[in-house]
Amino acid sequence: MDFSTIVFILEMIGTVAFAVSGVMVARDCKMDIFGAVVLGCATAVGGGMIRDLLLGATPPMMFRKPVYVTVATIASVLTFLLEYCSPKLREVIGRNQERSDRILNIADSIGLAAFVVVGCRSAIEGGYGDNLFLCAFVGVLTGIGGGILRDVLAGQMPLIMRKRVYGLAAIIGSIVYCGLLRAGTEAIPAALSCIAITCLIRFLAIHYRWNLPSFH
Repeated sequence: MDFSTIVFILEMIGTVAFAVSGVMVARDCKMDIFGAVVLGCATAVGGGMIRDLLLGATPPMMFRKPVYVTVATIASVLTFLLEYCSPKLREVIGRNQERSDRILNIADSIGLAAFVVVGCRSAIEGGYGDNLFLCAFVGVLTGIGGGILRDVLAGQMPLIMRKRVYGLAAIIGSIVYCGLLRAGTEAIPAALSCIAITCLIRFLAIHYRWNLPSFH
């Protein structure tokens, strides 16, 4: 399996994970199925759209390859139907807000890690491999862009600015990935290391309720 195939798989994982997180937010905001699909798709492809515009890749990949929007739409619809049509599941999740938040955070973490790699790789393939700051920045933006767009559309403060070291995990993951590549590490081990570290930081932050210092 070549690295381009692995990148595509990561994109699909991130797309589905972010679509699920978008629908979970839509559910908490009592949106209808249209709003849930819009929020799911915006979360799934928003970061990639911002990345492509920043790198001058127009029109963005989401329009050149509709598979991303298609997968995001299907994942959003299925998640909505699962939440809407399963009273028992809704009852279980509804009774435990902490469990609901955990599902959202896990989906967000997986999508974040996958898209950080994809974003860094896009900048490198765009000819900016010598600019470590740009590659890392694009990786972070790809990872957090969809979540920011989701939260703005939902009318709430973006998660990255309020808890669980969300942005910091993306920054560290992107630096690890770009740094390993610069040190001569093969692409696949570098990508796996980035994903592992990003998810580990997020999971530890969720479990131990780590937050950066903030105003009270």
